[in-house]
Amino acid sequence: MPFKAVIFDLDGTLLDTLEDIVNTLNVVLEMHNYPTHSLDKGRYLVGHGMRELVRKALPENTATEKLIDRLLKDLLNHYSFNWNRNSKPYPGVAQMLDDLTRQGLKKAILSNKADAFTQLCAQELLAEWSFDVVMGHHEAIPHKPEPEGALLISGMLENAPEDILYVGDSGIDMLTASRAGMYPLGVLWGFRPAEELLENGAKTLVDKPEEISRFLGIA
Repeated sequence: MPFKAVIFDLDGTLLDTLEDIVNTLNVVLEMHNYPTHSLDKGRYLVGHGMRELVRKALPENTATEKLIDRLLKDLLNHYSFNWNRNSKPYPGVAQMLDDLTRQGLKKAILSNKADAFTQLCAQELLAEWSFDVVMGHHEAIPHKPEPEGALLISGMLENAPEDILYVGDSGIDMLTASRAGMYPLGVLWGFRPAEELLENGAKTLVDKPEEISRFLGIA
């Protein structure tokens, strides 16, 4: 087996969180009299971090930094009460994580979601599994696709980037993996289509979590 560790994206990869994110976003948009978005549109709004989520959700040419600040504050507040209403691991994720744990592979999470919410998701929705590192966005590290977060995790795991499989559901994740010198594996059950993953460097695509175990030779 060529890999010693796996770094996972969170939203759209391990957890189906889209409904809670979009529902909360829409509550905030309605509060401020802005148009809301469908779940399908929401797939293309998420992934760049919560500040960019607000920016992308606002009508064109309205997103001043002051307005974004105000809506972001409301979004964080409302999401703190609604983040786990519908969110859950995707089918098959539990067995795949069991496979990795049994094999002794190191596991990490790297998300553009705010670190506090990333930690909550891991602690409450993925509590059955021990992750060596769980890292959401904080000000000291640029958002993905900048590679700093992935490379920091590589150092914390004490594994070279080339020994790490990077698993995600978006072009952002595939770019992150490529820029960090890791192997980019794209999942097709998440928020973005195969074309986006391939265009941004995915070397392998999988339709189901168990295919990750087979790819690693541990199924």
